[in-house]
Amino acid sequence: MPSAEDIKQRIESAIPGARAEVQDTTGGGDHFSATVTADAFDGLTRIQQHRLVYEVFGAEIGGAIHALALKTQMPTKIQTH
Repeated sequence: MPSAEDIKQRIESAIPGARAEVQDTTGGGDHFSATVTADAFDGLTRIQQHRLVYEVFGAEIGGAIHALALKTQMPTKIQTH
C-alpha cells in the first residue's frame, strides 16, 4: 500500500515543478486527498489537470489507491508595480 509521502513524491517526480500536499483521509492507506500546484497546469481545463495527475498512477487508481480526491491549482504569482 502506498503512503501519503509515496504519492507526494510520485506526483512531484512526474510533473515538473509540481508541489503536492497529500493526506491519507482514512488512515487505511487507500483513500487520499491531494492539493497539487504546478505551472504545468497553465492552459489546461480542470479536467485536464486532474487527468495529468491521475496518469501518474494509471491502474492503481481504483485498485491499491481506492480513491484520490484532487484539488489542482496554478502557483500564485506575486504582482509587482
